[in-house]
This record gives sequence, structure tokens and C-alpha cells, in this order.
Amino acid sequence: MKHRIPTWLTLMRIALLPVIIIVFYIDAYWARPFSCLLFAVAGFTDWLDGYLARRWKTESRFGAFLDPVADKLLVATVLILIVEFDHSPLLTIPAIIIIGREITISALREWMAEMGERNKVAVGWIGKVKTTLQMVALGLLLWLHDFFGVPIYTLGIVGLYAATVLTIWSMVIYLRAAFADTRPDA
Repeated sequence: MKHRIPTWLTLMRIALLPVIIIVFYIDAYWARPFSCLLFAVAGFTDWLDGYLARRWKTESRFGAFLDPVADKLLVATVLILIVEFDHSPLLTIPAIIIIGREITISALREWMAEMGERNKVAVGWIGKVKTTLQMVALGLLLWLHDFFGVPIYTLGIVGLYAATVLTIWSMVIYLRAAFADTRPDA
């Protein structure tokens, strides 16, 4: 039974998405902080499922597939919610870059796997830092309200831009690694 817990945690992260969306749109002061709390729970399960799978030596191919899918769904969903809420190029541009990078790197990993070279584009430390920074920034943007005078939303925007820089940096690293001794076919 315990070998299934990491996968169930990943599935729970996906199941939280519609709840986050519904809470986000509730017209009440508490809704945005609560959507942030739900997002934080989902983010925590991202760490916990991987930790448990490694600790219990229950890593599975299905879990390895599902975990990044759940992460990308979570990040893309929240980015879309934030951009829909705040119709500003200030948020739209980093959202496009982040989502575009995720699509590009997912396709690159699939292509590299077909060539038997998936390990060249395995997640590195910069990708983990990027994901952590994205999650923190998105949580702050979800929260929306100042907290004891601290401008949470502004901090979220700054964090989103820092995450966007890491997003571009990590994409360049992955592309260089993939194409170091490989040429794409026409």
C-alpha cells in the first residue's frame, strides 16, 4: 500500500486544481489567501511525493511520468488565473515565457528519449530552483493582499520575473545539453 502513496499524492495535486480555480473566483476577501493555501498544499505534495518515493524506493515509471505533468498543470493553471485576473503585459509576458518553456522542454525530453538520450536533459539543480521560485511567486500572486504592510502581490511579481530569468536560463542549459553532439533532423 505504501508504494502507492507517492502516486496518490501526485493525483491529489491534480485533483486540487479545480478546487483552487473555484476558490479563486469566489468573491470574498478570504478566497485569494485560501486559494494560496490550497496551492501551497499542492506544492508541498510535489516535494513529498518525490521524497517518499525515493525514501521507500517505490519510484515508478508512471510516477515519473505523472509528477512533471501535475507540476506543469498546476503552474500553467495558476499562471492563467493570475493573467486573467490582472490583464497586464507585466504578467502576461512572463506567463507566456514560462508556459512556452515548459512545452519546449517537454517536447525536447520526449525527442531525446526517442533517441535514447533522455539523461542529457534530466532535471538539474537549476530546474529545481526555478520550480521552487515559480511556486513561491505564484503563491504570493494568489494571496494578493498585503500582509502586515508587506506588499505580497508586488513581491510575487518580482519573484515571477526572477523565476522567468531562471526559466530562460534552464531552457538554454537543456537545449545546449541536448544539442551538444546531436543535430536535429529536418
